Amino acid sequence: MPSRTAPFISRLRLLRTAAALSPFSSSAPPRHSPRILRAIPVGAPHPPRVSAAVSPLVRPVAAGFALFSMATAASSAASVHDFTVKDASGKDVDLSTFKGKVLLIVNVASQCGLTNSNYTELSQLYEKYKDQGFEILAFPCNQFGGQEPGTNEEIVQFACTRFKAEYPIFDKVDVNGDNTAPIYKFLKSSKGGLFGDNIKWNFSKFLVDKEGRVVERYAPTTSPLSMEKDIKKLLGSS
Repeated sequence: MPSRTAPFISRLRLLRTAAALSPFSSSAPPRHSPRILRAIPVGAPHPPRVSAAVSPLVRPVAAGFALFSMATAASSAASVHDFTVKDASGKDVDLSTFKGKVLLIVNVASQCGLTNSNYTELSQLYEKYKDQGFEILAFPCNQFGGQEPGTNEEIVQFACTRFKAEYPIFDKVDVNGDNTAPIYKFLKSSKGGLFGDNIKWNFSKFLVDKEGRVVERYAPTTSPLSMEKDIKKLLGSS
């Protein structure tokens, strides 16, 4: 005679099997593939989905914002006097201190074929007109043939010792490209060159009136002494 407990035991086994297979059971087989479980461990916080796409853009965006700020500053300026530059020792120089003076702004280099003639004549012009309100602002630049490789200290010593330069020599700058100094962005936008705005070589020159407006631009090969008539006109001297 079959035992009465047999049907009960069979049903109990079925219930246990069903419970084991239930998705709510802690012993249920995983519903994710092992590969997914390794990538996203159970209980670990999910990483932001956009992090991988955003991270590489942080530096370019920051750099772009800096360049945009520099360009905005240059475009909003009304005169040379609106700018602050660094001198050869790294100190800020507010160009508004030159209000009321006629300025000749030059990108200089120590190892150029134009160095001797330009530095010599610049010193002659300065000596002749400095007491009449004339000032030369020299900005070293190493973008043309790598002809200004020295430190600021070496550049100043070279100009002052060899050519008796008494006018201010500023911090080395870029005059073209993405890192163009704001003052040169303004100069180039005020007076474009014959073949575009870019500075063509060492010793390009900008003549600025007493109000800080750019009135003339000269090629690197233009002799400083040949500009004497224009300088005298702005100074109001005969």
